[in-house]
Amino acid sequence: MTEYRAHFDAEIAFINGGSLRAESFRLDLPSAELGEREIGELLVRHLGLALVDAVELSNLQIVEELHRGSRGVIDATDVLAEASATRPAGGELVDLSHEIAAGLVTYPGIPAPTITPHLTREASREHDAAGTEFEIDIITMAGNTGTYLDSPFHRYADGGDLASLPLETLVDIPAEVFRLTDAAGRGIPAEVFFDRDLAGTAVLLHTGWSRWFGRPGYAHGSPFLTEAGAQHLADAGVAIVGIDALNIDDTESSGTRPAHSILLAAGIHVVEHLTSLERVPVRGARFTAVPPRVAGFGTFPVRAFARLPEG
Repeated sequence: MTEYRAHFDAEIAFINGGSLRAESFRLDLPSAELGEREIGELLVRHLGLALVDAVELSNLQIVEELHRGSRGVIDATDVLAEASATRPAGGELVDLSHEIAAGLVTYPGIPAPTITPHLTREASREHDAAGTEFEIDIITMAGNTGTYLDSPFHRYADGGDLASLPLETLVDIPAEVFRLTDAAGRGIPAEVFFDRDLAGTAVLLHTGWSRWFGRPGYAHGSPFLTEAGAQHLADAGVAIVGIDALNIDDTESSGTRPAHSILLAAGIHVVEHLTSLERVPVRGARFTAVPPRVAGFGTFPVRAFARLPEG
């Protein structure tokens, strides 16, 4: 079988500052049909780089040449998926959800929840035996309250609603956490994800923005996933994308919402307003975020949590 290698110069920029330059670099390729973007992704994997912001190649040539053993040429997705399926359940649970209370402002312009009694404990004593009492309350709130999950129906009229979501796509999903707290810009690019195989995982974007939750500053300057980043995750076949910020999209731009559109069209769940992601390791944890089974509804609060690996 004919083998191919790429010859090129490269400049790699990192999302938290700094850069790396390579001249006359050579890299094994699985095929001669790869484009510059795919070769850039292989380069990131080969070098084991994290938090990449951009990869620029120049003087690119693809030649017939025997492989030298570059990392990232063989697709290990199936091997990783099998390993994830047999991994022990783990230990400590970490709550990644914000507390919901009356008056909580999650997103500007969306009404805060109200909680009122339907049956007070005092009133219940008239109906039950002595010493027995209950309270039944009514909560009125928008689906976009606290930490919540978006189903495809949130974006698309013919998309799956909350009642249609299989539990297998919501429970105990292998988590891949990306540390972006020192990113120089707001937009999270595709290149950040090049160093990992992400099929079937919950990609959790740890921006640190949750520190502003419930305060006016939370609504302005929030990090977001770029259109290219969303497309990369959709192409990778992830199960869930979560972020500890105001929105998966840039709410201060044109309002086109490309990340929502791409991810939900692909059947990928979106979880917004996470918190405490600093307590979850980069790899090895399991993520769960289950909304109630509500028909004809697209978004609802979840009790999102991670199960940490043992040890």
